[in-house]
Amino acid sequence: MNENLQGSQAQVTVAALPPKRKSRMRVVLEMIKFEHSVFALPFALVGALLAARAAGELPSWTQILWIVVAMVGARSAAMTVNRIADIEYDRRNPRTANRALPRGELSIGFAWAFTIAAAAVLVIAAWRLNRLALELSPVALVILFLYSYTKRFTSWSHLVLGFCLGISPAAAWIAIRGSLDARILILCGAVTLWVGGFDVLYACQDVEFDRTAGLHSIPRRLGVARALLAARAMHAAMIALLAWLAWSFALSWPAWAGIIVVALLLAYEQSLVKPHDLSKINAAFFTVNGYISLLFLLFWGAAAVIGRQ
Repeated sequence: MNENLQGSQAQVTVAALPPKRKSRMRVVLEMIKFEHSVFALPFALVGALLAARAAGELPSWTQILWIVVAMVGARSAAMTVNRIADIEYDRRNPRTANRALPRGELSIGFAWAFTIAAAAVLVIAAWRLNRLALELSPVALVILFLYSYTKRFTSWSHLVLGFCLGISPAAAWIAIRGSLDARILILCGAVTLWVGGFDVLYACQDVEFDRTAGLHSIPRRLGVARALLAARAMHAAMIALLAWLAWSFALSWPAWAGIIVVALLLAYEQSLVKPHDLSKINAAFFTVNGYISLLFLLFWGAAAVIGRQ
């Protein structure tokens, strides 16, 4: 009996303890989904490697460092503005109500200050790279911030989001060369379609909420079944663009092997999401896309290094 009483007292004591507060840094990293930087960064690095390859060299470690810093700054600023712009929608959507700003874990004032700081990081990194990168950094920020408002007036906001990530290879090319080659725009288009396609899959979760909130999306406009077909078309077009890009740069076999791997992973991703079963959306969105970007960097990075001109 004594043992039971002591056990009960211990349970009461544990229950009475306040929940452990997350550090502000952890809350910020969760707000901007820092781990999702893996989606765009590998494509930017491929853009940098292709730019250096065209000059018959490799990018310096300093250039790579500042490209990574610029990407992190740009993405952090863009994600924070998105959270600020959508705070009222996030409060009303059961799927997003637990985010930091709706819960009051971070203030709007702090979020704006963080946005300004992250944007400054991008501008400083661009300045350290070259003059054209610096001059275009405000343009990049305008594009990134615009996305947060497109869901209010167009069903094609998925492609706007895709373009936000899609400009990263061109930005990396400019960072290395201080100029732009039209061929890298093919990779920009491929990334735009890749991100647009998986964002359509992700948006299938919010069809009913988008309808009641007056927000626009392809799943709301076409229905889930036809939206999945649209996502597949985007991903098929991405593979075609990657093949065109590999041919344009006369890349060696690792690039073509990488295209096959990406195509297989995209097919697997699409197989996980069905019109009447969205339970595997997170696996499709987070896990598979992470593998796609990292393996793309591995194969195409090898092709860029092996075949330097």
